[in-house]
Amino acid sequence: MKPSIKFTQCLARWAIAAVALAAQPAGAQGGPPGFAAVSVETVVVKYAPMESSVTAVGTIIADASAMLRAEVPGQILTVHFHEAQRVAKGDRLFSIESTVLESEVNEARANVNRSEAAYERAQELQQKGLISGTDYDAARANYDVDQARLRSSTARLSKTVIRAPFDGYVGLRRINVGDYATIGQQLVDVVQLDPLRVEFSVPETLLAKVQPGLPIDVRVDAYPDEVFSGEIVAISPSSDIQGHNLQVRANLPNKELKLRPGLFVRVNVTLGARENVILIPEQAIWPIGQDKTVFVVADGQAHMRVVRIGERQPGTVEIVSGLDVGEEIVTAGQMKLYDGAAVRSVPADPAASE
Repeated sequence: MKPSIKFTQCLARWAIAAVALAAQPAGAQGGPPGFAAVSVETVVVKYAPMESSVTAVGTIIADASAMLRAEVPGQILTVHFHEAQRVAKGDRLFSIESTVLESEVNEARANVNRSEAAYERAQELQQKGLISGTDYDAARANYDVDQARLRSSTARLSKTVIRAPFDGYVGLRRINVGDYATIGQQLVDVVQLDPLRVEFSVPETLLAKVQPGLPIDVRVDAYPDEVFSGEIVAISPSSDIQGHNLQVRANLPNKELKLRPGLFVRVNVTLGARENVILIPEQAIWPIGQDKTVFVVADGQAHMRVVRIGERQPGTVEIVSGLDVGEEIVTAGQMKLYDGAAVRSVPADPAASE
């Protein structure tokens, strides 16, 4: 088995330190008098504010989307829209040939009128005691049945006009004027483009931090220089068993209609800002095996110290424990150091730590 790259790097660092120690007289600490001190770049540990965030990848979805289908068979007589047109709820989109259904409605209405008159006569005769209760109930039942048939035929007739179910934009139609539509055949989709939703996942360890109301920033490849802002509206009540992730949904305004459902997005969730956090330049961290160490400069000597790190930001690392404010740490030149090496501090270039 080949040794890992990290293990090989650690061996090299300890070898350099061992050679430097062997070159010194026995008992030397930081080199004997007159021994040249190593020049290193250093910074002083300070408190700084830190904005916590988490990044994820997700997908844009429509807040409302529907594929309209034919509910009654018939020939398409009229298309009332242009593709990609904005429509309002209730606008007509298609008209289907309805001659047969109109005849059924007229027949049902005539039957209702006839049975209604019979029912009214039965009421008069029943009040005078001239007909039995059975005959009266039959007249009433006939009237109720005819009314139900009229409502049913009227409902079928109404389905010959396909209307927009909500405000949105129509897509590409799947049928032309003159085509015969069958029940269930796709006609056109209607999509709401403002607002949109974003769905993404975060690790379940962030359950206490990711909450509804937190702001998000969204980037898409189609507009690489733009950032779209949204807000988390809901978090799944259960965690994904396989990936141990939480499904998150956010609201994403789209007034300029630049975004579309289905786009792949990169999401940044702002978890909140913290004050008085110890942040140090990332290059100050010196890995030794599984430990994360830094060299602390005190009285002209560099002392290796194990630290525990927290969150990372571009160029900086949070130190949870192991360092105190006011201490001086090495940010460049660690390859030449060992615990107790004599050093000469040179202030770090601020631009190099950005």
